[in-house]
Amino acid sequence: MTTAVNTVVVGGGQAGLAVSYYLNRRSQDHVVLEQADRPGNAWRSHRWDSFALNTPRWQSRLPGVQYAEDDPDGFMSRNEVVAYFEEFARRLPVRYGMRVKRIERDRESGEYLVGIQDREPIRARNVIVATGLHQTPKIPAPSRNFPSHIRQLHSDAYRNPDQLISGAVLVVGSAQSGAQIAEELYESGRKVYLAVGRAGRTPRRYRGKDANWWFARLGHYDRKVSELPSPQAKFGGKPHISGTKGGHTLNLHQFARDGVGLLGRLHSIDDGVIKLAPDLHDNLAAADRAEADFVTAVDDYVARTGMVVPEEELPVLRDGFEQPLLSELDLRVAGITNVIWATGYGFDFSMIKLPVTDGDGYPRQTRGVTAYPGLFFVGLPWLHTSKSGLIYGVSEDAAYITEQIATGENSTSDAMASPQSAPPRANSLPALKRTRRRLVNAFWSSVFAFVIEGFAVHAAELYSIAAPSTASYAVEAEAEPDETTSSSRQ
Repeated sequence: MTTAVNTVVVGGGQAGLAVSYYLNRRSQDHVVLEQADRPGNAWRSHRWDSFALNTPRWQSRLPGVQYAEDDPDGFMSRNEVVAYFEEFARRLPVRYGMRVKRIERDRESGEYLVGIQDREPIRARNVIVATGLHQTPKIPAPSRNFPSHIRQLHSDAYRNPDQLISGAVLVVGSAQSGAQIAEELYESGRKVYLAVGRAGRTPRRYRGKDANWWFARLGHYDRKVSELPSPQAKFGGKPHISGTKGGHTLNLHQFARDGVGLLGRLHSIDDGVIKLAPDLHDNLAAADRAEADFVTAVDDYVARTGMVVPEEELPVLRDGFEQPLLSELDLRVAGITNVIWATGYGFDFSMIKLPVTDGDGYPRQTRGVTAYPGLFFVGLPWLHTSKSGLIYGVSEDAAYITEQIATGENSTSDAMASPQSAPPRANSLPALKRTRRRLVNAFWSSVFAFVIEGFAVHAAELYSIAAPSTASYAVEAEAEPDETTSSSRQ
């Protein structure tokens, strides 16, 4: 028997919970379907033991509930995050153990049929997809060619150094997860080799303030997706930084000084010998430039505004450049018995039986609103702004989508879909108004980018977020689910 509800939210992570909060405030009939058996699953089951958010507490809050303000600049541990989500979800209509397998649209009624594994389907006028992009651990093809005695696991399954077998560890990918895990491993006494990708570096603190405080002042979090240099830029890895130990900078030159073997990106493996790209020094130099660009942007802002903050000169390390550019490394000779793939996650929206994704598989939408009335997305990186995928920013998009549902303004312009894939609009005036509004917003976005002296324009270079070249198979870290996770892995 099919049940009916006004709105189904697919996914009970931060995005699904945020939109449920606003639907409750609007007295909107809805249900949240979460495949896990309890709240906070992404943090509880897919993070290592010592994990901490990379955003300070003042940024780590869902709508209507704030974390204790006794330490606003501190960083929440994994267990604190789980407890926070448990408390927040307690007042919301979340149904656990509900794995959504199919979402299709009834052409006659325009309603959606949500198919659930081993459950009766649910019929709804609106469906909000809040599964995020970090759905399935991505392990590159070369992993299949590693010797059978090598213990391999994705960063998603890593918990602590004790779960590894004795011997050295190769960590592939050097964005936030890879760099943080590599640091924990070498500090535990392990010999570590790190295949370095193109992720940049940001100092944890500069001139008396946390880096994220500066990013907020510089307008980084309010940058629109339209300001990115390419659609692929939203998938890039995040810069080296950590929320552990009270928050600290991760510097790969320091890693080298401490004995970590830095390598170029991994190309392939043959007979127990890994083949490496000769790009280690280039990638280290790019990380150094990212930090220098951040410092310049902050210094310029301070000079322009007359803000009174202490002077600071960051230490300049060069140790990584002293390491050789290896073209290959014999695992046996290096004593490597473990490999951790910190290579990001894949995503798949094929459960939605409508043509709603682009060539990259990313949903076609404008601030979460698709060409199909009643079908929405929330919680995706760069859904609307830089902070859309963060706990810090998901509330704004959740409130916006709830407003669309409550007022009935829940469709985008016809230009977002072909005539074959979306019904025509009965009245084109709202679409014209929305188009004019987008043009005005685009104008002010360009003015904003100019005002902050190109900081936004060069963000792709600053954070190494440009998509990797398809001409090379070299493996590197992709976007990773630290505080950005809204996925419930539907």
